[in-house]
Amino acid sequence: MQTEHITTPFGRRPVTLALVKTQFEYAGIKKGKSADKWKIYRDACDARSLLGLRDRALAVLNALLSFYPETDLIEGANLIVFPSNAQLSTRANGIAGTTLRENLALLVQAGLILRNDSPNGKRYARKGRDGSIETAYGFSLAPLLARSEELALMAQRVAEEKRRVKLIKEKITIARRDIRKLISAAIEEGVSGDWQSIENHFVAIISSLRTVNTTTGLEETLDELTLLREGIVNLLEVQLISRESDANDDDIRHHIQNSNTESIYEFEPSSGNELGERARQEPSRQREPIKGFPLGMVIRACPQISDYAPGGKIEHWRELMTAAVVVRSMLGVSPSAYQEACEVMGPENAAVAIACILEREGHIKSAGGYLRDLTARAERGEFSLGPMLMALMRAGAPGQVRSA
Repeated sequence: MQTEHITTPFGRRPVTLALVKTQFEYAGIKKGKSADKWKIYRDACDARSLLGLRDRALAVLNALLSFYPETDLIEGANLIVFPSNAQLSTRANGIAGTTLRENLALLVQAGLILRNDSPNGKRYARKGRDGSIETAYGFSLAPLLARSEELALMAQRVAEEKRRVKLIKEKITIARRDIRKLISAAIEEGVSGDWQSIENHFVAIISSLRTVNTTTGLEETLDELTLLREGIVNLLEVQLISRESDANDDDIRHHIQNSNTESIYEFEPSSGNELGERARQEPSRQREPIKGFPLGMVIRACPQISDYAPGGKIEHWRELMTAAVVVRSMLGVSPSAYQEACEVMGPENAAVAIACILEREGHIKSAGGYLRDLTARAERGEFSLGPMLMALMRAGAPGQVRSA
């Protein structure tokens, strides 16, 4: 490192360690390195958000580059330009003197140019007898050459971020459209549910979107809309399936032998075919069906589930299953985990399991993982809802029951 590369600004302008560091970096440019000055300029324009530059500063940079006669910046050549403020102002679209000085300072601060001030602060060049420039005082463009690769990477990062934001905004637009139309369809066709609360939640999310100006904020909004859409779809699915089961009781609830919700019912023995491939892989093992329990007993053991039912009250199994779908989304249980629980336990018992998990929410780290564990145990014939319900009833308060 040669000490003559380190210079300090003229007048009252102080030198900073960042400025010294920039001079160290450009002094170490690889010998013979060259780069197209306009390619570097375009990269700087694309990366202006990362560099903290505004359009006026880039216009000044463009003017400075126009005073360099060659297209390529080459290591070892004279990379100092020395236009007057008046000349710079003219080429920068008539920018005012005060604004010009402010933006020159921003370019220096961003590490794109360096001041190489003369003893009196004037910008000029001294030529030798052959007419070539021996010494020049003004602005050095060497930092642009030194950082050409870095600026290209920064520009690429910004482009990738723009593409990512565009995709997120597209997904938000689709989610908004889906939610808006699904809510409208549900209300117009009289689907039961607290659609006003869902509508209010949707409006609140959209209202907060107006103030979001970061990628992280957009992602959080998309997550909220995705969860809301998922909850609406699941709620509609349960309603539509329930309507279909009213027309044909054997489709879904064929395993309920007694329609009295206060009586204890049992599931019919399974042929093993309902579980498809899973049953065929274990032909020698017959799993005992999970016994059901009266709806009244379930509500007494798990009172919190009623808060999520239409009207805040559960009088039928269909209402319990509807509330369980809402709670499943709230607890973060994935659709696949809940679907598997419905296949193994039956839809009513899966809803009861969700109600029990809701009561113990404060003691369960992962509701989805817990439900999957219960499902696996049920599939092996090692799980019954009875102990969970009895323990909750004995406890008399949420969250004080031991694991079943």
